[in-house]
Amino acid sequence: MSQPSVSRPAMRPRAQDLYRAVWRWHFYAGLIVLPFLISLAVTGALYLFHDDIDRWWHADMMTVEARQSDTVPPGVQRDAALAAVDGEAFRYVPPADASSAAEVDVTRPDGSRMAVFVDPYNGEVTGQMPYRGSVMWWVRQLHSLSLFGSEASMLIEIVGGWTILLVLTGIYLWWPRGRRGGVVSVRGRPGKRVFWRDLHAVTGLFVGGFILFLAVTGMPWSAVWGSKVNELANGHNYGYPDGVRVNVPMSDERLAERETTTWSLEQAQLPTSEANADAVAPIGLDHAVAIFDAKGLAPGYAINLPAGPTGVYTGSAYPDDLSRQRVVHLDQYRGETLLDMGYADYGPLGRGLEWGINLHMGQQYGLANRLILALACAGIVLLCVSAAAMWWKRRPAGKLGVPPAPTDPRRLRGVLALLAIGGAIFPLVGASMIVMAAVDALVRRRGAARRAATA
Repeated sequence: MSQPSVSRPAMRPRAQDLYRAVWRWHFYAGLIVLPFLISLAVTGALYLFHDDIDRWWHADMMTVEARQSDTVPPGVQRDAALAAVDGEAFRYVPPADASSAAEVDVTRPDGSRMAVFVDPYNGEVTGQMPYRGSVMWWVRQLHSLSLFGSEASMLIEIVGGWTILLVLTGIYLWWPRGRRGGVVSVRGRPGKRVFWRDLHAVTGLFVGGFILFLAVTGMPWSAVWGSKVNELANGHNYGYPDGVRVNVPMSDERLAERETTTWSLEQAQLPTSEANADAVAPIGLDHAVAIFDAKGLAPGYAINLPAGPTGVYTGSAYPDDLSRQRVVHLDQYRGETLLDMGYADYGPLGRGLEWGINLHMGQQYGLANRLILALACAGIVLLCVSAAAMWWKRRPAGKLGVPPAPTDPRRLRGVLALLAIGGAIFPLVGASMIVMAAVDALVRRRGAARRAATA
């Protein structure tokens, strides 16, 4: 956010030292997260409109001509997909609306997975692609850094923590302290550093709250903090309760192993179908779809097909409206409901985090939610660009331009004590802060040595 300018009123030595300490760590935080913030803002803004973009980009296979005629049975659609791609179907997605194709996901003999799209009116295959191979799924993987492996996703927690630090220190630096210019207005012209300083400060004022919200609500996806909080929440019924509606036998397989699911259900186990002692024929996909439709699952829901003789049909609906979020498991032989879980069944922590996640993804309040976050993402890019321009104009030739250290090192200790609190909450962030503190100490020591040598 803001940094000192020549027009800033004079401060007392203690206040000046504290200001320098905060500015120094604000600079370090920006150095670490600005490249990531630009990437997160751009990919995040795109993913806000993922359904629209995917349907446009893959229109030839994902969309069909809406007709008044009846659709062919789901089983026929599945068989058409299997005729096009050899393998075993493991997932079926009924058309979300009259102009959408059905999706049948198939595991091929070599273990690879394909998504096959079928016209529900005539059962003809409209196209196929690798499972999770759409352009917006690629953008989602890039946004979460999962595209670069599970280890790279740990950076999400580090970036999130440093982003929170960036916003909090930026608010402190922006505080007027008797100054009028550059508080809510921009002075000068683009050729002047004060223009970029004011643009950075004012932009930060308006988007800082959004950045803080997005950083905090993005933490549930982090590799260490997010996974541990998830286990804690669901291990003590603060996330999802142990056995909703009925108590039934559970398998060792988790829902997240078969389907991308909500944060609160990542630890949820799958129930099992009762042993088929009476040699009852399975209900089949057509009957399962009819049951899910009768239960009122939100359009766009997906069905995971039974895996083996004890597997179940799992209908999962994650619409924009959280109140309609729902997962239903059916016994594959009797069609009985084994587990029926919705948003209202989550514990208080689960409900709170799911609301934040839904808002983070631009889903909870429809188009208005997406447009506001898209503007915030544009503001984040502007904030990063203005920070880079301001730094470039301020830095000494051939040097990094680290802000001056306080004359009294004790001011840094106070700031570090506050940082330690955040580091204790987010372990990976704390570890990175220790590394950064060591680097800062080395930079200050070398600076002191150079000054002593030239004295």
